[in-house]
Amino acid sequence: MDWLGLRGKRALVAGAGGIGAAAALALADAGADVVVADRDPRRLGELGLRTLEADLTDADGARDCVTRADELLGGLDVFVHAVGVNDRRPVLGTPDDVWRAITSVNLDSAFWTGRAAGELMVARGYGRIVYLSSVSGLLAHPHHAPYAATKGAVNQLARVMAREWAASGVTVNAVAPGYTETGLTHDHLEKPGVRDGLTALVPTGRLGTPADLTGPILFLCSGQAAFVTGHVLYADGGRTLV
Repeated sequence: MDWLGLRGKRALVAGAGGIGAAAALALADAGADVVVADRDPRRLGELGLRTLEADLTDADGARDCVTRADELLGGLDVFVHAVGVNDRRPVLGTPDDVWRAITSVNLDSAFWTGRAAGELMVARGYGRIVYLSSVSGLLAHPHHAPYAATKGAVNQLARVMAREWAASGVTVNAVAPGYTETGLTHDHLEKPGVRDGLTALVPTGRLGTPADLTGPILFLCSGQAAFVTGHVLYADGGRTLV
């Protein structure tokens, strides 16, 4: 039974890291035809899905990636943006190049790819766009200024896109995880006391995993979410309640 209505949908997932890979595999398991884009060929090679190597921080590269995915799939119904980097430093210790690197990956790529995907979807009268955000887009975590700024901006980007494209059959939403066990967080979580300290802030008593996020992502990509747009869904074990 295809309750989600994803069977046969054509999906592009940007980002082959922990959450992006989990989302791509979950979409494929739900019956979608999936292409995954990333700039790291090693990560792409581990997925067993159709892939595109691309630099999404460049406007032309992002548009070319979306166009190539559209051609490979014969159309584009679903786009998931799961691209992100972080570099934990205090504001006064954040060099200009670190700020630019993080905003380029986390925010520029979100705009370039989302705009290109939205253009195709609006013209065709249907689409689902889901951004991976973070609780850092809401909470003022120290040593997260560039990352938090980009995630807050992604939330608003999704809301503006949602409002502009709602009448065209295109929904745009975001999923905002709490601390999740991925390659992006691994080294930080292994520092003395960090894992226990962060876990203590989560009412459910544990950190998240990529598998915790696939349900929210699939729902927002699905036909069941046709009346949900401009929403930020916090999948955080209650972290934003604290």
